[in-house]
Amino acid sequence: MKILLVEDNEMVAKGLIYSLEQKGYQISHKTRIKDTIEFLEKQKVELAILDISLPDGNGFYLYQEIIKEKEIPTIFLTAKDEEDDIVKGLELGAEDYITKPFSTKELIARIQKVLLRQKKNTVVTVQNIEFDLDKMVVYKNREELVFTSLELKILHLLFLNLNKVVTRNDIIDKIWEWTGNDVNDNTITVYLKRIREKLDVDIIKTIKGIGYRIDTN
Repeated sequence: MKILLVEDNEMVAKGLIYSLEQKGYQISHKTRIKDTIEFLEKQKVELAILDISLPDGNGFYLYQEIIKEKEIPTIFLTAKDEEDDIVKGLELGAEDYITKPFSTKELIARIQKVLLRQKKNTVVTVQNIEFDLDKMVVYKNREELVFTSLELKILHLLFLNLNKVVTRNDIIDKIWEWTGNDVNDNTITVYLKRIREKLDVDIIKTIKGIGYRIDTN
C-alpha cells in the first residue's frame, strides 16, 4: 500500500517512515505543497497523511484543492489541537485527525481503519485467522468457523479496532444496541471465552480491568 506523508519536521517524518515501512507500507515523503502537487501529477497513492502547517502554505488548501479532488483518503497530522481546526478538517472531508504528540501505534491503527473503510471486499488477517468484514465470515486456515450472531458481532468489533482496546463497557453498550438486552460483566467473560475456544488461537489479548484487544503483529 502506498502512503503519501506530507510533513516538514524531518525528525517526525523519519520516525514515521521507519515505523510504517516496518508494517509493509510504501512511503513517499514530501515537505512542501509545491513538491506534493508535482508528485501527485505523476503518482498515485492510497492514503495521505497531511500536516496542516507547511513551509509554503496551508495543508487545508492542499487537501481541498488537490488531494480531495483525487479522492485520496486523508488523515490530518498536526500540532494544532484547537477544536475549530479539528472540525474544519473533518468538515472538508478528511477521514481522521490526529494531533502531536501522538503514538505511532495509534496512528497505524487509524491508518488501518481508514484503509479498511476504503476497500469494498475487506479481508483482515491476523495470524491464521481471516475475517471477511463485508461477508461477516471468519476463516481459520481457510476453513470457515461457525459463530453465533452475537459472537460474530463482538469479534467484528474487535477486528474493527485492531491495536486498540475495546472496553468491556463498550461491548456491553454494543450488545444493548444490537439486541436491546441488558448484560453484565460476567456475560462478557462467557462470550469471550466461547469466541476464544472457537478461534483456538491466542489473538485476543485481555487488558486486565479494562477490556480486550487484537494486535496485528
